[in-house]
Amino acid sequence: MKTAPRTLVEKIWDDHVVAEDEGAPSILAVDLHLVHEVTSPQAFTGLRQRGLKVRHPERTVATADHSVPTTPRGLPFLDPMAAAQVQQLDINCAEFGIPLHGIGDPSQGIVHVIGPQLGLTQPGMTIVCGDSHTSTHGAFGALAFGIGTSEVEMVLATQTLLQRKPKTYEVRVDGRLEAGVSAKDVILALIARIGVAGGTGHVFEYGGEAIRALTMEQRMTICNMSIEGGARAGLIAPDDTTFEYLHGRPHAPGVGPAWDNAIAQWRTLPTDDGATFDKSIVIDASALEPMVTYGTNPGMGIPISGHVPDPASAGDASARRALERALEYMDLTPGQAILGQPVDVVFIGSCTNGRISDLRLAAAALQGRHVAPNVRMMVVPGSDEVKREAEAEGLHEIFRAAGADWREAGCSMCIAMNGDQLSPGQYAVSTSNRNFEGRQGKGGRTFLASPLTAVASAVAGAVADPRRLPGIEAVAGIGGR
Repeated sequence: MKTAPRTLVEKIWDDHVVAEDEGAPSILAVDLHLVHEVTSPQAFTGLRQRGLKVRHPERTVATADHSVPTTPRGLPFLDPMAAAQVQQLDINCAEFGIPLHGIGDPSQGIVHVIGPQLGLTQPGMTIVCGDSHTSTHGAFGALAFGIGTSEVEMVLATQTLLQRKPKTYEVRVDGRLEAGVSAKDVILALIARIGVAGGTGHVFEYGGEAIRALTMEQRMTICNMSIEGGARAGLIAPDDTTFEYLHGRPHAPGVGPAWDNAIAQWRTLPTDDGATFDKSIVIDASALEPMVTYGTNPGMGIPISGHVPDPASAGDASARRALERALEYMDLTPGQAILGQPVDVVFIGSCTNGRISDLRLAAAALQGRHVAPNVRMMVVPGSDEVKREAEAEGLHEIFRAAGADWREAGCSMCIAMNGDQLSPGQYAVSTSNRNFEGRQGKGGRTFLASPLTAVASAVAGAVADPRRLPGIEAVAGIGGR
């Protein structure tokens, strides 16, 4: 009997439903549960109080990332609460038999960086973590999403989760990106177009010529910020680029029949011809410019040649008030150009743009140049492995020679941890994923942008267009698999 054409999301969902009753959430099997120190302590306490064990510790992997300092590892934590969280994760993982990549482990790093690095993230999986940006793993054709602390406890205890089936949203990106325009600009352009609630109730499936041309790490950047467009998750169908990235990684299927069988299964996952989506949008990649946010959510973004919008032009009273508040917080004037806006800090890192390809791009753009004297530039690798690889390639020397601060791996300024934060009133160009009020430090003002825009701005001392950097065509071709 021939089945109706299905989307990638529908195939993964159907493969993982344990039970479902009409009108009620489905019980969904979870293949991989990623754990970190911030959202897990209460969940482990709940297991103890109920006398429960972790159902499948072999399908659970933990790391310390949010609260770890990015200062040299021998120095003490500046934040006692952060130190207590990391210590408690060590205790919890030892007690419940969960593999842990803690401080000092060569695989320690941001959870959404080390999952792919280790080959834990694979096509067709369901993946959850107590972190909003779990959608990163969707770049591999996995259904991956963030969960709350009570849900973390449920997955630890049962390896299942109650979920309602999401709707599907096709995001097709046609054409080719111009030199100096990157994956970060694609996702910022999408969110600016549909708003921070545009994907509510849906899962994005990204496709089109521009998406297929991206490396895996660039695809991860796009999927990472799906949540910022309101979507539950974001996915990209697996292809030869995916398989090449995974081949030989520690937890990927081994060589020979195991690998061949995995490939054969993964090739059945892409959306069938004739399958329909609940919503669809098309973006012309060739028309995109570098993007930068001007407000206090990721949907408040404009092309770098654009101007800060006037609240008077907002569609309704609520939108007008929100924009007025954002511009007041950011101390920006309606109609002003975003180019040339002075900045104090530049941050390159996070689970969005802290991978080796991001650091290669940034170093190539920064080589032979110097950070403006009024700017502090921080470069924070996404994992210990990324840091080792960058240092083996001499990237850290390029950053240091240019006047940037080269740090240890961690979430760092993305969430203003352990002193890595803005002071009140400071402006930052940040490669992270959120520009909420106070996100990077109380009173701090954040412009989200790509690593290339961040470098151009660090050199200029103000928001700057990376397309104007000499040699950008050569730089834009540098990256990673």
